[in-house]
Amino acid sequence: MIYVCVPVHNEARTAGLVLWKVRQVFTLFPREYQLLVLDDASTDETPAVLASYAKVLPMTIVTHRAREGYARSLEELLRLALQRTDRPKRDCAITLHADFAHSPESMEDMVKRLESGADLVVAEQVEERGRGSRALRWSRRWAPRLIRLPGLRDPMSGFLALRLIVLRQALRSDGTRLLLTDGWCASAELVARLARHARRLDTVAAAVRYDLVQRPSRVRPWRQLLETWRARTIIRAAHTAVALLVLAASLRAQSDTGRADSTRAAQTSASLTATGIAPAPPPTAVPFPVGERLVYGARYGPFSVGTATMEVAGVDTIRSVEAVHFRFLIDGGALWYHIHQNLESWVGRGDFRSRRFLNQTEEKGKTWERRFEIYPDSGVYREAGRDSAAPTVADPLDDAAFLYWIRTVPLEIGKRYEYRRYFRPERNPVIVEVLKRDRVSVAGRKWDAIVIRPRIPNGGGIFAEKADARMWLSDEQPRIMLALQSNFSFGQVTLKLKEYSAPPSDHP
Repeated sequence: MIYVCVPVHNEARTAGLVLWKVRQVFTLFPREYQLLVLDDASTDETPAVLASYAKVLPMTIVTHRAREGYARSLEELLRLALQRTDRPKRDCAITLHADFAHSPESMEDMVKRLESGADLVVAEQVEERGRGSRALRWSRRWAPRLIRLPGLRDPMSGFLALRLIVLRQALRSDGTRLLLTDGWCASAELVARLARHARRLDTVAAAVRYDLVQRPSRVRPWRQLLETWRARTIIRAAHTAVALLVLAASLRAQSDTGRADSTRAAQTSASLTATGIAPAPPPTAVPFPVGERLVYGARYGPFSVGTATMEVAGVDTIRSVEAVHFRFLIDGGALWYHIHQNLESWVGRGDFRSRRFLNQTEEKGKTWERRFEIYPDSGVYREAGRDSAAPTVADPLDDAAFLYWIRTVPLEIGKRYEYRRYFRPERNPVIVEVLKRDRVSVAGRKWDAIVIRPRIPNGGGIFAEKADARMWLSDEQPRIMLALQSNFSFGQVTLKLKEYSAPPSDHP
């Protein structure tokens, strides 16, 4: 079933023609459809026009006695579509204006994109037919540039098709409003909230039909640009959940490159580029006391989007080896998105080599777990649930262990280091450039720090080349990670130390 959602306010001249055009589209392109039309307190002949078409079309009319605006009307129609469907993975909704600004013929292409696997299809304005006012045309071209969403040139058309399962995932179960903005901004906000749940987003080219619009535009161009500027943080925050997902999945010293380790020397040491000075060997024992705890606040622009915690949880015994237990927790969300990730690592107390690694993740109500047993002496690792073992490096480190190990490595300003210790060989190396010294204020005091640039060649996530990540480490041993900053297509995400605590030196 295709639910065509049409919000209407004082569209007596064009509403009937738009509805009849929808009928023609699905007559030539036979699909089962329903029209869901909301009359937002029209004061012209719109109610009579809608009533006449409801007699001959598969159509439901919802009426507001007092005007509530475009965003509320659109959200109500989408919720109605979701309420009616019994197959949200198959059924879809299309949002369409009633003033003929968009041609319904594009719906055929949009539905075909959904049927070929897309979850969200956005019609982007790439052409203008007829002449609107110069101010309207200028503001319509520039507004999307104030709100940039990955993969889209124009998120503000208000003409889109979506699989209803994506809408279900985007809506809160407690009924809280989905759209906090209005007008053009509401269209962009809807795309932002849906896109983070869509497995695939497609676009189609569309023309705005000024030549068919029968009434003066209600848009006040300069006011709309100002509202777009004010709403940009809300809309970007609606898409910020991606930042939390990337942060949870990618705050790891690992690579997606296909390089393999060739010798034990390459696996166990850090190599220096063209300086002629070899770095000191890595420490052979874990220097961090049980009970050490570091708490970070995560921010995206002005928004607080969660916390991260690193702690030395205890000392256990793994296969007769005394092992220090590290725990790295991420807990965060933006608006109605939430993620919780628990990374736990057990490393040899005397040799700083990983023995066990656990990754537990809860995201958007779904939970999964990956558990690895690592055998440095045998040169293999094994993942729970898989029968075969895979080769590992000589001195393996897992995700959480690497964040602790990098704190112990001697680093010199201006030097470049290459590490090949991640326990999955194909994901090595990690490159660290030591940029400069700095002084930062975090956790209630000022710290002398060194700034490093960790990066993964040809990799993705928080340490990708284009992310241009920066990490601030205290300029003392053992080092403390004071802050971490990384760039994404939607903005910059920053972790800053909020609390640091360590037991007394005589703590066992």
